[in-house]
Amino acid sequence: MLLAIEIGNTNLKFGLYEVAGVAAGTLVHTWRSMTKREQTGDELAALVDSMLRLNGVSRSAVDRVVVANVVPPLYRAITGMARRYIGCRPEFLSAARQSLMPVRTTHPAELGADLIAGAIGGVAKYGSPLIVVGFGTATTFAAIGSEGEYLGTAIAPGIAISVDALVRHAAKLMSVPLVRPPRSIGADTSGALQSGILLGAVGQTEYLVAKMAAEMGGRPTVVATGGLAELVAPHTRSIDAVDERLVLDGLYRWATSESQTATADPA
Repeated sequence: MLLAIEIGNTNLKFGLYEVAGVAAGTLVHTWRSMTKREQTGDELAALVDSMLRLNGVSRSAVDRVVVANVVPPLYRAITGMARRYIGCRPEFLSAARQSLMPVRTTHPAELGADLIAGAIGGVAKYGSPLIVVGFGTATTFAAIGSEGEYLGTAIAPGIAISVDALVRHAAKLMSVPLVRPPRSIGADTSGALQSGILLGAVGQTEYLVAKMAAEMGGRPTVVATGGLAELVAPHTRSIDAVDERLVLDGLYRWATSESQTATADPA
């Protein structure tokens, strides 16, 4: 079995895939935990082992670990976990070194592994042209052209960190439930915040998707992913689908493709 790991700034996401037989490509189990930059390989191993046992899977059943990592301090921990407890070398996806999707940006090495993984998974599942909107620590808009090439990205502060910063620096403001308000003109502080935060995110999404689509030409499919995708997607027609497992599926696709080139651990 193959263990795909997405290491984001806020969460670690794990996906366990079958790689053989008629069930090849099936996502058997998935789970997540909070990202802790100080985490050790032993702690990660304990987390993985407990989740495998909870789902009735033996650790010995896992023979590959593939990773999309945007948190450099965790390279060494994930490498130690894979080598010591799984018995394999982890394979780290790199936009600059993979050969599955052409990258047309000026500096491919700067492109996050999560972005290229989501793009690979998105094209495999939804075709191209495509825009993948990631609602995570940052809100990202990834443009993939009609030939399946990665064109570029727009990156904005994520919804959660924007709210945290606002509440932290404005003494009279407080955290509120992130639900759609009845009106855009808030009659109280709670409604005003909900309007600005949620409807603002909707407006940002619609504007950037429209601008990208115009530059790309035609009507690309728009897929949302990330922990906050379900918060925004129901309130806009700009998003065609929500797919929480897009990055994990992209990792599986890359790892099992004949054209993939796994990178040695950089730690």
